[in-house]
Amino acid sequence: MQPYELFIGLRYTRAKRRNHFISFISLISMLGMGLGVMALIVVLSVMNGFQKEIRERMLGASPHLEVIADGGRINDWRPVLAQVAEDNRVTASAPYVSGQGMLTYGQSVQGVMVRGIDPLLETAITDLSNKIKAGALTDLRSTEFGIVLGSDLARALGVHVGDRVMLISPQGSITPAGMVPRLKQFHVVGIFEIGMAPYDNSLALINIGDAQKLFQLGDAVTGISAKLHNIDTAPDVAHDLQHRLPPYLYANDWTHQNSNYFRAVQMEKKMMFIILSLIVAVAAFNIVSTLVMAVTDKQADIAILRTLGASPRSIMKIFIVQGVVIGLIGTLLGGIGGIALALNLDVVVPFIEHLFGVQFLAKDVYYISELPSDLRYHEVATVTGLSFLISLLATLYPSYRASQTQPAEALRYE
Repeated sequence: MQPYELFIGLRYTRAKRRNHFISFISLISMLGMGLGVMALIVVLSVMNGFQKEIRERMLGASPHLEVIADGGRINDWRPVLAQVAEDNRVTASAPYVSGQGMLTYGQSVQGVMVRGIDPLLETAITDLSNKIKAGALTDLRSTEFGIVLGSDLARALGVHVGDRVMLISPQGSITPAGMVPRLKQFHVVGIFEIGMAPYDNSLALINIGDAQKLFQLGDAVTGISAKLHNIDTAPDVAHDLQHRLPPYLYANDWTHQNSNYFRAVQMEKKMMFIILSLIVAVAAFNIVSTLVMAVTDKQADIAILRTLGASPRSIMKIFIVQGVVIGLIGTLLGGIGGIALALNLDVVVPFIEHLFGVQFLAKDVYYISELPSDLRYHEVATVTGLSFLISLLATLYPSYRASQTQPAEALRYE
């Protein structure tokens, strides 16, 4: 590109005498491009933040990987535990027992998912020990029949730490009067709160030894849970482990357990990207209209340049420069503004809520009461690169039209 092409293209972006309106449209195009880029970056960051926050809450109470058996019973589980632990991608593993039951306290009855754990091993598998609101997870000692309840479950039953509840197991005994369910009194030693309804509403934790007695498993367990160095490798670890396990055992990872939710989030994220990209597309149309008006306004200038020896390609480059400058400045402004807003969302949103006296995410309605943000720079690069490419493509037609200007026709009425 010749220096004069760049110089003239840059000069055309500034207001000169008659083209104040065209320069105003150029400014609007820049701001529109910047607004679209900023909105895309902020919305994608917020959706990433929600996904990360919910994923952390899900994995706060459930393991990254589980090994389960047909019929829900692993008799010879110690070799399986050793096989899971020997994988260098696994940081910790432990046996567990799970089953369904009913909790009663006074006149209140609630269905629960009972999970028998080893409290010392569980701290290395999940984050439950850090989610205890009252009591302690280590109080789940074998033969003492202690129980830790989710906060919403405890609230629904009306129990507190120190109260005694009755746990009813469907695995009962056969008598002449029929099947009689097993009943066992448990002492509430703790209450946890994950922030996810499926866990806080219906999960009850007991010691694994007590669970084996309650469900009449003997020395058997329901499954093996594991924690990984990198949670994103869970599908690969499960796939590799499946080939080494006996046919009656299955390796199940966290992505498979929550696949419907994460597919919905990914679909929503893609749709939001497409919808907000329309803002960038509108700004690109503004660039097209700006350049078309600029070409019409500069007919005489184009004709003079052509008579001085400028080639059609040079004329085309001049107006490409003008459009690229508009798109580049708008993209840079949007990128910088989007990054700044995404990184400071925890300050900006409370300020807006305080200023207008509103609350976007009420604590009594939503489990996440603050807008989380997870800025990913590769997405920023994708958004800004796509926006710049759209602005570049928007310059092609007006620039080509300018290059086809005939000097004699353009100067006929001058």
